[in-house]
Amino acid sequence: MIKKYTSTLLNGIYILTIILFVFDWLTSFEIKNQAIKSFSYFGVMVLTPLTLVWNLWAFKSKKWKLIGSTIPTLTLIGILIIGPLKIVFSTSAWKTQKVIYQNGHLNFKKVEFQTQDIGALGYNKRTVEVIYLTDLFMLVNPVEKDIDDRVEWIKVDKEVNELRLKFP
Repeated sequence: MIKKYTSTLLNGIYILTIILFVFDWLTSFEIKNQAIKSFSYFGVMVLTPLTLVWNLWAFKSKKWKLIGSTIPTLTLIGILIIGPLKIVFSTSAWKTQKVIYQNGHLNFKKVEFQTQDIGALGYNKRTVEVIYLTDLFMLVNPVEKDIDDRVEWIKVDKEVNELRLKFP
């Protein structure tokens, strides 16, 4: 009975972690909150072998062992293809340094200059159009080339500096 609840809990947390990781890594959906992003990225790397071993040990029938080991095995292959170090260096959330444009119709739509701390390797920098879904999640798209000519964008040049760093 405890084995069943542990399996359900472990696999549930694992699937949630995989969903967050895949959405953040492969789509324009991004995790803004550092704790959630770290949980999903490190969780994928830690929970994948743990879930694989647990499912092979806990499930009795060959059918459930195969089903329970498919996603962790595919994820482990994906981690090895991407590279664990690349995943670790991507665990830092993007931080807003400056809001350049504000959409005149939608308050949650902005063009921002953002930085990402990649440890000893320095900082990644980007200017993107951001749609905030919540304080935790956002959608990010490239900035359009003719943004200065578009009437819905209002130039604000507002310093935010979430990292408290100086960038030109």
